[in-house]
Amino acid sequence: MTYKQQFIKFMVENGVLKFGEFTLKSGRKAPYFINTGNYKSGAQLSRLGEYYAQCIADNGIKADTLVGPAYKGIPLAVTTAVSLFDKHAIDMNYCFDRKEAKDHGEGGLFVGKQLENGEKVIIIEDVMTSGKALRELLPKLKATANVEIAGMVISVDRMERGLESELSAVQEVYKEFGVKVYSIVTMADIISAIEEGIIGGKEYLEGMKNYRKTYGVG
Repeated sequence: MTYKQQFIKFMVENGVLKFGEFTLKSGRKAPYFINTGNYKSGAQLSRLGEYYAQCIADNGIKADTLVGPAYKGIPLAVTTAVSLFDKHAIDMNYCFDRKEAKDHGEGGLFVGKQLENGEKVIIIEDVMTSGKALRELLPKLKATANVEIAGMVISVDRMERGLESELSAVQEVYKEFGVKVYSIVTMADIISAIEEGIIGGKEYLEGMKNYRKTYGVG
């Protein structure tokens, strides 16, 4: 199996990727749901970091520092940094933002690597629904240093258009900020995994394809 297929199987085995009938925040009825809150053990986090690191390596994203938006992005950035070093001999710094600036001690908006002008950063997130996390993070980054965003890495690209746009959240982020978003897998990859028998769920295949046809983007 490819690492993408392994990741999809990993999500299913850990109850992160589920099939059925789910009502999303958007009000849409979806045949699948991704709950990253089900990642809760050291073993899971270690494997998760390996997939993020592989995505970075495979796409050749060059950067100095990984940035994990608080709160979900914090453990993701840490485990990805460890896996990049252990599996790929790439030693990257990491940091994460504070919800509020610290006005004592070392101060600042970020914990970990103190960002500098010209530094290339990769933002590490779980999934992207609307791009809200990035919109909140970018002003903090720019207020700290004139960094270059080398890319953003997420676990799954739903390839789904927004409620008020023909673009997906991933496409909107690129159009608005010029930030390229890389995903470990996409909805199309999940559909292929079902078709190829990598995971179960053939009874949901038609629903998955119909949902993609109705709400999907290219």
